[in-house]
Amino acid sequence: QVQLVESGGGLVQAGGSLRLSCAASGRASSSYAIGWFRQAPGKEREFVAAITWSGGSTYYADSVKGRFTVSRDNAKKAVYLQMNSLKPEDTAVYCCGSRYYSGRYYSTYDYDYWGQGTQVTVSS
Repeated sequence: QVQLVESGGGLVQAGGSLRLSCAASGRASSSYAIGWFRQAPGKEREFVAAITWSGGSTYYADSVKGRFTVSRDNAKKAVYLQMNSLKPEDTAVYCCGSRYYSGRYYSTYDYDYWGQGTQVTVSS
């Protein structure tokens, strides 16, 4: 199993920044990639960004391109999501997921383990 713990959420004004962290433990070495997803009240979970452990290939949803940056620290088994120019519509619970294989990084069904999530609230 892979355990994931998110941190770094909070309340920020529109235009501000936050940096989320996702710490992996357990059999983290078996993980191929980490994805960030978010879920706002009454909405389905949606893909935000993903990064592979090996090579650091990154993938982004169109809604966050140019504003969010995903990165990883292999030594610490941690993945980060730097969020800049935040908008009220970015308000959601953000969670990270671990997957064993490549492809379809936007699909929640292809992730095997999830963290508990961290709340991000952007005020206007």
